[in-house]
Amino acid sequence: MTDLTTVPAVTLNNGVRMPQLGFGVYQVPDDETAAAVTTALDAGYRSIDTAAIYGNEQGVGRAIADSSVPRDELFITTKIWNSDQGYDSTLRAFDESLAKLGLEQLDLSLIHWPTPERGLYLDTWRALERLHAEGRVRAIGVSNFEPDHLERLVATSTVVPAVNQVELHPALQNRATIAANERHGIVTEAWSPLAQGAVLGESSVIAIAVRHEATPAQVVLRWHLQQGRVVIPKSVTPSRIAENLDVFGFELAADELAAIDALERDGRTGPHPVEFNVA
Repeated sequence: MTDLTTVPAVTLNNGVRMPQLGFGVYQVPDDETAAAVTTALDAGYRSIDTAAIYGNEQGVGRAIADSSVPRDELFITTKIWNSDQGYDSTLRAFDESLAKLGLEQLDLSLIHWPTPERGLYLDTWRALERLHAEGRVRAIGVSNFEPDHLERLVATSTVVPAVNQVELHPALQNRATIAANERHGIVTEAWSPLAQGAVLGESSVIAIAVRHEATPAQVVLRWHLQQGRVVIPKSVTPSRIAENLDVFGFELAADELAAIDALERDGRTGPHPVEFNVA
């Protein structure tokens, strides 16, 4: 088991500390979520990432309620879904998520997608700013925001997003978005950090893994971490859950990082934020 003192945290732009490696529950059925999250907490994870649309906030809540881990050691993230965008509907959706999670305060709330054609993300952000000012959520951010979405939001808002969670892995490195995040002091968080396994068979990744007596997945997670990103790998397999956290005992050299950088291609595994307007 990983020594918790070795798991780093990043400091968000409002001073809140967020674990750099968390546990994602995308596509985990609600009736399996509590067990998976319990396994993750037992392994040493302290950051859990869910979303209203995942339909498993209650499962996450059950695991939190049954855990002996103090609440102030946990970092819980959920997201406002597209159909809930808008000022009043965001406030209602936030309350529903908090109730399902069984929490009095959330650590991070994100706008799940910009859905630019619907034109509501600025109103949604105003609602999150209110919730943040009221102390009901410690930090607020966005997910899947492209640079132009970010620029518009920052230009018209009081609070700069703390986090932008985007698809990011060796096959899709999202460099323009990372640069936009860095301009505004926004932490980049990678979803699908392993490209759903698509990069794990690359010869360069395998060679690096052999050199470090690590798995290809551990090597790719290490690549993310050494560049200061937050990552949220997902698994329901106990051995894999533990393996994904056990990435702090080795470090990649500059040439190894460069070899993984060279794997970039048009490797998107999810929808493009500009085109995704599903309600």
